[in-house]
Amino acid sequence: MSQDLTNAIRALAMDAVQAANSGHPGMPMGMAEIALALWGRHLRHNPANPQWPDRDRFVLSNGHGSMLLYALLHLTGYDLSMDELRRFRQLHSKTPGHPEYGLAPGVETTTGPLGQGLANSVGMAIAERILAAEFNRPGFDIVDHRTYVSVGDGCLMEGISHEACSLAGALALGKLIALYDDNKISIDGEVKDWFRDDTPKRFEAYGWHVISNIDGHDVESVDRAIGVAKAVADKPSLICCKTVIGKGAPKRAGTAKAHGEALGVEEVAATRAAIGWSHPPFEIPRQIYDGWDAKKRGAALESGWNEKFAGYTRAHPQLAAEFKRRMAGELPPGWSAHCAGLLAAVSAKAETVATRKASQNAIEGLAPILPELLGGSADLTGSNLTQWSGSKAVGRTGGGNYIYYGVREFGMSAVMNGLALHGGIIPYGGTFLTFSDYSRNALRMAALMKLRSIFVFTHDSIGLGEDGPTHQSIEHAAALRLIPNLDVWRPCDTVESALAWFAAVERIDGPTALLFTRQNVPFQKRDAHTVSAIRRGGYVLADAQEPKAVILATGSEVQLALGAKQKLAEEGVSVRVVSMPCTSIFDRQPPMYRDVVLIPTLPKVAVEAGVSDYWRKYVGLEGAVVGIDRYGESAPGAKLFEYFGFTVDNVVKAVKSVLK
Repeated sequence: MSQDLTNAIRALAMDAVQAANSGHPGMPMGMAEIALALWGRHLRHNPANPQWPDRDRFVLSNGHGSMLLYALLHLTGYDLSMDELRRFRQLHSKTPGHPEYGLAPGVETTTGPLGQGLANSVGMAIAERILAAEFNRPGFDIVDHRTYVSVGDGCLMEGISHEACSLAGALALGKLIALYDDNKISIDGEVKDWFRDDTPKRFEAYGWHVISNIDGHDVESVDRAIGVAKAVADKPSLICCKTVIGKGAPKRAGTAKAHGEALGVEEVAATRAAIGWSHPPFEIPRQIYDGWDAKKRGAALESGWNEKFAGYTRAHPQLAAEFKRRMAGELPPGWSAHCAGLLAAVSAKAETVATRKASQNAIEGLAPILPELLGGSADLTGSNLTQWSGSKAVGRTGGGNYIYYGVREFGMSAVMNGLALHGGIIPYGGTFLTFSDYSRNALRMAALMKLRSIFVFTHDSIGLGEDGPTHQSIEHAAALRLIPNLDVWRPCDTVESALAWFAAVERIDGPTALLFTRQNVPFQKRDAHTVSAIRRGGYVLADAQEPKAVILATGSEVQLALGAKQKLAEEGVSVRVVSMPCTSIFDRQPPMYRDVVLIPTLPKVAVEAGVSDYWRKYVGLEGAVVGIDRYGESAPGAKLFEYFGFTVDNVVKAVKSVLK
């Protein structure tokens, strides 16, 4: 019977890819037995409730083999119809070329960029560890699940696999189990000429428990290996499964052509004959559905957990309510009032500090009522100021609320996405803005998945000074703003910094990047109406009667705009100053609001210590931008601002240049 069950996966994979004439049939055909061992005998899940909090997580990091996951979801009883498998890779189907979070039920994360699913799984395993330490009580292990991840050669070649797996070993994530599809084939052919790593030794060096030389086509061997891995509590496990890509295809098995091409009509027919599969395309006999069906077992598993949680609720009602709130992603009671109080205190204090310090103050104010806030930094804690007085390091056992990620910016960002995907946690992590380049694809994935990840980037301009052009951000703010669905805040003072944090935490439909200065910036006075307008992304900070021009600015350059306004006023020229801490939020405002703020008929000047082109969308070709379109220099920040023309006099000059 097991051969029929695995052949069902092979048939669905080759039929769907053939129907689309596009896709990757080889991996699902080669991993069918591994899938049966895991999904048929170990994975704790309930197809009727893909959001059951204590389900095991399964991540298909080698996401090009998406038909493996779609076949498993369909066969085990998830709400993913055969029609959707027929529509593989077609417009608006639930079965796109790579698994996408939020489309098919049971897809835990969007995978495709290789290695990121593996890093996401590390985040999920960390989340399980932290929530278990926080909520479990004697007799009530309400958080007790594993994270399984399927990886291929491509995942392990990507550098992010080193970052994430090294961290997983350091943190001793015993409930993380990776299944390595060791088929030795990639699109370019046999990997022996470019991937000669001793993978078992590599992972042993990370501190993983490694099970080598498993026959990936022997269900019993894989089953036993998973059982052994589950018994190891103090190390993550890697199970190395030797497989043949495209298993069952007479001419394509073991070849690169099985990796990323449809088999072809003749080879599909030959494969059917070779594996003894006589059923038409997309037809699965009832007995095979019955063999795969996980609904009854899943319902029993969840029912048992529900009974346990009911007892937990009686014994620990406050903890139970808090767990439900956290997993639902809801903010704590009194959130708005608490934020209002913090904002009033920030306004009353009127500090002149670096916005990175203002950020730390905001974290200090929010974290005590927001236990789901899990911080961290990529080896720059003392520079990013991402810790607060209650920070407790996440270690090899127990919980914590702060992760020392080490010098792993990309890994950190993808791990954060896994933390957000797991639920119950709002992750934030810091590095210098210039190193957002390392993280960029994980930021893009967070935006694509609409995750509640908060990326803290400090040292946001040439103002960081002596570290020089390698560390000075020039194009980075503009580049981040080009990522769809990523809100990028660059606040000018303590008030805007606090509100940026409030907005980031409250946002449930996408990630946020917070850009902060190293150098001090002055506090700006505002009335209550002006403070409330900050949440609209751009607002009138300082106005004038019958202004002749509008100056837009962000971050540390807002003070230059205000200085220019004062100097121009002394010369009889009135201007309006608009602070625009978040362009994407401003762009989402109604057209009438945007026009009221920017006054379309007036000439405009934008001021930001970054590349100038981005601001043309607001100032037009006829406007002016005081920016920087070359790399910086190594010198004190104040000297650099003067050298590169970020002065009040230069902003005045720019305004005069656009006046007619």
